[in-house]
This record gives sequence, structure tokens and C-alpha cells, in this order.
Amino acid sequence: MATFEKLENNRAKLTISVSPEAFGTAVQKAYHKTASRFNVPGFRKGKAPRKVIESMYGESAFYEEAFDLVWGDAYDAALEEHKLTAVDKPSLDITTIGADGVVFTAEVQLKPEVTLGAYKKVEVPEPDFTVKDEEVLAEIEKEREKSARFLEVERAVENGDRVILDYSGSVNGEKFEGGTAEDQLLVIGSGTFIPGFEEQLVGLKAGDEKDISVKFPDEYSAPLAGKDAVFAIKIRGVQVKELPALDDEFAKDISDFDTLDALKADKKVKMEEKAAKNRQTAIENIALQRASDNAIVDIPDAMVERQINYMLRDIAYQLSMSGLSLEDYVKYTGTDMNGLKESYRTEATARVKMQLVIEAIGEKEGVTCTEDDMKAIIAEYAEGSGKSAEEFEKTLKEDDREYLSDNVLARKAVKIVTDSVVLVKEDAEKKPAKKAAKKAEPKE
Repeated sequence: MATFEKLENNRAKLTISVSPEAFGTAVQKAYHKTASRFNVPGFRKGKAPRKVIESMYGESAFYEEAFDLVWGDAYDAALEEHKLTAVDKPSLDITTIGADGVVFTAEVQLKPEVTLGAYKKVEVPEPDFTVKDEEVLAEIEKEREKSARFLEVERAVENGDRVILDYSGSVNGEKFEGGTAEDQLLVIGSGTFIPGFEEQLVGLKAGDEKDISVKFPDEYSAPLAGKDAVFAIKIRGVQVKELPALDDEFAKDISDFDTLDALKADKKVKMEEKAAKNRQTAIENIALQRASDNAIVDIPDAMVERQINYMLRDIAYQLSMSGLSLEDYVKYTGTDMNGLKESYRTEATARVKMQLVIEAIGEKEGVTCTEDDMKAIIAEYAEGSGKSAEEFEKTLKEDDREYLSDNVLARKAVKIVTDSVVLVKEDAEKKPAKKAAKKAEPKE
């Protein structure tokens, strides 16, 4: 049994009772679990009768352990009884505990109520994702670049050339780690090396040697940041880039098409398919943002903190792919963990609000996850994991199924918003530059 008292700032206080019978069972379990912790003369550890231990250490000897065994189920039942959703761990306070059972209070942060504003027929500027011929040519030009070859030339280095060089760097006459290489390839003008390095190679020829003076940028990693350095270099060779002719033979070499026109047409179709997806994503993002902006919700700090932790976890994973830890990243960027967390607070708050608004729309519209919906999303995730739907479903735990169900509900809510948008033409003079679309993530 539990009573419910609503507090300020979306908090609640539950007063929860555990019956004498339930607590008595828990005390007995606690005895079996912890009897070995007690030293009782005349008995081996763990073999002393419960009454003997209680006579020596008091009747409450097992109460703490017993409470730990019962409060969780009692708390969950209280939340379910009053149809409450908690978003943080409760603060517990025991009122009475003993042979007559337990009475305790649990103060907890609740999922906030959302006051929805307009979310249907919101106006969205119609995005322009028209694929232009010059964009198609730019994509094909990238293919030409990939197929380029470099030919040795006997002349001085010019901008755009690729040079083969040896170098050895030093600071104050001392060589430093990573500052020496042989037969290094460097495209002049690529900005690959320290500012000022590549420019000093222009005009040199194969066989030339030279000392190049540069300064490491202030933002460079320690201990070289801001230091003056000298690189002793030797040019081993000079190469010029040769691009393949943009003709039918080129199309045959890089594709299954016999003509350049056919390659261009195929490239345009694929780019238009991608542009159509980007267009829909852009519309979705703007519509959802406006629905979120139109809603009012008091977002609990606990939900924001949890979202920040999710984001940092993702960052840590991405960094690990490059062999870096989150701690290293913090050190290199000159901040600390608290500073890093604060830098993500605004975005985290926006994400939490968006999620709450989408959930509220789904609840208001009465969206449901049917058995067919669940089968469809299981098949989708199974395909992504390389398993059959049957194999994938066998691996699902209850929490996994709940996550997939929530995902279905979120998608349906998002569709309600996006299906009703009103596209409006923008004034060409006020139209912002087109940005790459980013897929909305309605559910964490």
C-alpha cells in the first residue's frame, strides 16, 4: 500500500507500507545471506541460529539487509499503483521498521507534464535540394581525382606538385619524436604540414637540400606548441599530377557504363534520390523543432544530466576508434570534465525536450505499437545486425522490446507532425544557405 503526495517542481512523495509478513520473510532471507558476518562464540561462522545472533546484536541485526531486499519491489508497485513515471533514483527515509513491518517514504523526481502547442500544420520553409548539373560534374571530378597518377618531372617544385622528401626536425638543436621521415609524399598547397613549410619547398629541384625554419602553432599539442623549429630537408623527386581525360573511356574504367553521358545520368539519379531523403529529413527536423518550440515543459535536471552522460559516452566511443580516451581529449582541449559537460548542456536540454514533446504527441494522438509494428521493427533491426528476424528476436530482453516499442511510438508521432506540415516558399533574398540535413532522432 502507498499514499501519494505531489510536491513542487514535478516531485512526489510516496509513503509506502510493507506488511509484517513480507518483511518477516525478508528478515529470514537476510539472516541466511549475512549470518556468516557475525561472530558468535560456540558456533562456526554462519551456523549460529538467528535467535542467538539477534539476542547478541539486537532484533534489528538483519533489518538493514532486509529493507534492501523489500524496498525496490514495494517502490515499483507504488509507482504502478499511482501511474507515476520516475526519472531519477528516489530519496528514501524509513519511518518505522520492525516486527510490525516497514513504513518508508520515497521522494522522487517525476517525468514532467508537457503542455503541447501547435504541432500539426506547422509552416516549414520548402527546402531546395535540386541537383544541378555542376554538382554532378563535381562528383565525377572526385572520381577523376581518385584515378589520377603522378609522373616524375625534372623541374623545380611548383604549387600542386607532389614531392618526395626526407626531413629531420629539431627544436633548439634537439630532434623531437615524430620529426623525422624518409621518402615522405607531400602535395604542395595541401596544407598537410606546419604553416610555412610547404611554401619553402617551391622552387627546389630533386637533389636539393635546405634547412626550413617554421613555428609550431600555439594550438599544437604539447610540448611543441608555439616552438620554433628547423627542418633539414632533401628533395628526392618531383611529381606532377595527371588526370585521366573526361571521356567515354574514363566512364568505362570506373563504372559499368559505356559512355560518359550514361555515367552522368546514373550519378544524377543517385544524387536526386539522396537529395529527396535529405529534403524530407530537413522538413522533419524543422517541423519537430517548431513543435518543440511551441510546447511548454519544465525539464528536470536529472534528465538533462542523463542525456549529457549519453552524449559523452558516444563521444568516448568515437574517440576510442582513434585510440584516444575521453580524459586525453579533455586534456588536449584545455578544459576539464565539468567544462565539457557544461558545453553540451544546451544541446542535451533541447534533446530531452524534443523527446518529451514527441512522447506527449504520441500519447495525445493515441498511437500504439501493434504486433505487426513490432514484427516490422524487429525485422529492420535484425537486417542491420546480419541475423534473421527469428534469431534476433531470441536475443531480445524485456528492456530491448520496450525500447523497440517506444521507437515505433516515436516514429508514428513524428509522422503525425510531418504529414501535416505546410510548406511555404521563401523569399530568395532571405533564403539561408542550404545545409546538409541531419536525421532527427526522436528517441534515445
